[in-house]
Amino acid sequence: MAHMLPTGSPSTPAGANQPDLERPEIWQARVDLAACFRMAARYGMEEGICNHFSAVVPGYDDLFIVNPYGYAFSEITASMLLICDLHGQVVSGAGKPEATAFYIHARLHSRVPRAKAAFHTHMPYATALSMTEGEPLIFAGQTALKFYGRTAFDRDYNGLALDEREGDRIAGAVGSADILFMKHHGVMVLAPNIAEAWDDLYYLERAAEVQVLALSTGRPVLPVKPEIAEAAYRQMREGDPESARLHLEAIKRRLDREAPDYKA
Repeated sequence: MAHMLPTGSPSTPAGANQPDLERPEIWQARVDLAACFRMAARYGMEEGICNHFSAVVPGYDDLFIVNPYGYAFSEITASMLLICDLHGQVVSGAGKPEATAFYIHARLHSRVPRAKAAFHTHMPYATALSMTEGEPLIFAGQTALKFYGRTAFDRDYNGLALDEREGDRIAGAVGSADILFMKHHGVMVLAPNIAEAWDDLYYLERAAEVQVLALSTGRPVLPVKPEIAEAAYRQMREGDPESARLHLEAIKRRLDREAPDYKA
């Protein structure tokens, strides 16, 4: 279940210096993020109105874009997205973020500056692996090798993240990882831009799905030898930024044909 931020959360003071949020690159970030929401819904990666994606506003490291509380991913449009500061103020948009969205994402963007995009979901296969004994990924399938050495596991589930302390604790659990499996909860994908966050989110769920299917056979699942896994990881990562850019462009072309209102 989702929780709203307290109604007493501060709003932007009258007369305060306002950022220029009409810049083309900021609108493009809104469009790109809206495309990710829509496609995540099509792939069944969301859970009701409870999951959240965020991205640092281009040119403003103290502001981030996030989805408003109360809307399914399939409803999100570029103009609906909120811009918040790191102190709980909504500086652009109608509504408020869901409370855990704010407390997790504000603290992540503040404490992990390399995370220009942060995608949090309860997508089913990756979440299922966060609930089992041992490390979530076995690194037995080629797709999983994209994440070799890039994951962390937060084993200390503390309930809902409804204050900054829990947001800070989650941010601290990230370390140098790009993927955080959250025990009994879900996953967080961190990336230097929206395209790479989307690419990792998609392939993480695919890798988890294949692993769950392999485990369901009841036969032993054999990991790739570490030296081969490391080599394959390096091969994949070399081309990841361009592949991610093209992947995002591909989903936008599909949405342009089938659901162009995401750009509204």
